[in-house]
Amino acid sequence: MSESVIDVNHLTHTYTDGFQALDDVNLHCGVGVFGLLGPNGAGKSTLMRILCTLIRPTGGEVRMAGHDVTRDPMAVRAILGYLPQEFGAWRNHRVQEVLDTLAQLSGMLDRRDRRERVAEVLDQVGLSEVVNRKIKKLSGGMLRRLGVAQALVHEPRIIIVDEPTVGLDPEERIRFRNVISDLGRDRTILLSTHIVADLGGACREVALLDQGHIIFQSSPADLIREAAGHVFEISVDEQTMDSVENEYDVVSSTVDGGRVKLRCVATSGHLPDGASPIAEPTLEESYMAYMAARGRSAAALEDNTVDKVSAGEVA
Repeated sequence: MSESVIDVNHLTHTYTDGFQALDDVNLHCGVGVFGLLGPNGAGKSTLMRILCTLIRPTGGEVRMAGHDVTRDPMAVRAILGYLPQEFGAWRNHRVQEVLDTLAQLSGMLDRRDRRERVAEVLDQVGLSEVVNRKIKKLSGGMLRRLGVAQALVHEPRIIIVDEPTVGLDPEERIRFRNVISDLGRDRTILLSTHIVADLGGACREVALLDQGHIIFQSSPADLIREAAGHVFEISVDEQTMDSVENEYDVVSSTVDGGRVKLRCVATSGHLPDGASPIAEPTLEESYMAYMAARGRSAAALEDNTVDKVSAGEVA
């Protein structure tokens, strides 16, 4: 493990209406890509906003590359790039104009250096051919890439990315993951999502946040090992399929002749008769199995969308 860059110690946050979004959260990240997973409403966006100095925590300590987010927020912002869930920009302005303006706001005042850096970053995220296109003409994927560009333009040490691929098509999701993977070679990237596939293969560690608590932090391989014996395949006919689906969380199903092959997660250690345990479950299956072992089924994860909207908690 490299030297820690993001240090979160005993962090708590309670909103003014008494809702506790975070409770004794501890999180430590070095150089590389780190995934923060959790269902909607887990407290991910509250944590992201605290790290980005947008809200003040009610307890605990957060340091970003040694700078306290409460005592020295301007120093944190100087080394931080942030891509929120919804990146909006001036719709009638052109790509290059928007990034140039944001670069100035980030403290890049030398015009020549700024122009070179803007061109470099736009090329890095694959927007060099649309520099004169108006924002309102960009696709959803291009807009997300512009969001990455504005987070990168001042060459930050730390990048915070919140729910990055919402609304993107599969091709853009893959492209986005490749960009993040390249950036994580010499920076600290914390990527918050409830979509496990967003993390890609470059993720160094994952942390699971649930109901305001960090319940796991380790490598993806360790999370997969935790799922051993809890993910299985079973071939059933249509008559017995409903009973399996009612008792187990189904990850996928394929029709094979007159039978259906189900890939499932057990919510307990018990597997149905005829089931074959999966030796190497996917990261998504492993996440589901870990949460199921805590009594949090896939259905519960999908339904847990009650957020503190009035307080700004969007998960």
